[in-house]
Amino acid sequence: MERSLDCGMLNRFETYLRQEERSGATVVKYLHDVRAFFTFLADRPLKKEIVVEYKNQFLSRYAVASANSMIAALNSFLRFLNWHDLCVRQFKVQRSAFCPENKELTKAEYMRLIEAAKQKGNERLSLILQTICGSGIRVSELQYITVEAVIRGEAFVSCKGKGRRIFIVAELKKKLLRYIREHKIKEGSVFVTRSGKPVSRHNIWRDMKSLCKQANVSPSKVFPHNLRHLFARTFYGIEKDIAKLADILGHASINTTRIYIATTGTEHKRKMENMRLIL
Repeated sequence: MERSLDCGMLNRFETYLRQEERSGATVVKYLHDVRAFFTFLADRPLKKEIVVEYKNQFLSRYAVASANSMIAALNSFLRFLNWHDLCVRQFKVQRSAFCPENKELTKAEYMRLIEAAKQKGNERLSLILQTICGSGIRVSELQYITVEAVIRGEAFVSCKGKGRRIFIVAELKKKLLRYIREHKIKEGSVFVTRSGKPVSRHNIWRDMKSLCKQANVSPSKVFPHNLRHLFARTFYGIEKDIAKLADILGHASINTTRIYIATTGTEHKRKMENMRLIL
């Protein structure tokens, strides 16, 4: 039986994703990736060998992680259509025990970014950096940092039918309350644009990149999610409790949390040097 795709399927898939309470960013990405497959398929009938062909051209164009995320989006769409036989396997990745040094944001670099934001007079950006890094919240969850949440000292994040508490530590709470008073924010999200809408991931990413030169931090280290990684490494360095960290970060699997606490290996090397096993 020949199978083909049409735009109606994509519209129904979007409705399904939203009903499943996928995040806005996930919905946008999945739809983008599936549309790319539509373009690749063109007017050809849909067959497994074409899906495999589509998958195989990824490695010459994308990093493995990016390729696998595109495969995940397409597989989700195919399963939605009950075409499980067309799904393809993701590429195998050997997980690195260490984080590349040009990717790991240090605490000192984070502090310089905050100082650069202050020097540029961008108090909102300075507080966004501190809110993400001081709470471990995802950038997409900043909308839950509301006036009401700051007053309580904790936010409640709801995603995919699951909820978790985000604690706002005392010093951050004091800074946010002062910002709320000075900007006369009465209710709702603290970090908003001039039109009153929550700031977008793209705007935060762009504003962070603008700090790199002044803060003397490599642009490869500066993106919102790296602040969450710094929170995770710092928390684990104190608590050494990966299960508790997974709960705070909202991870369903501890294996995901392990990625967050990977270091450059400098600490491991120093401990090996102190073993004194070479005569």
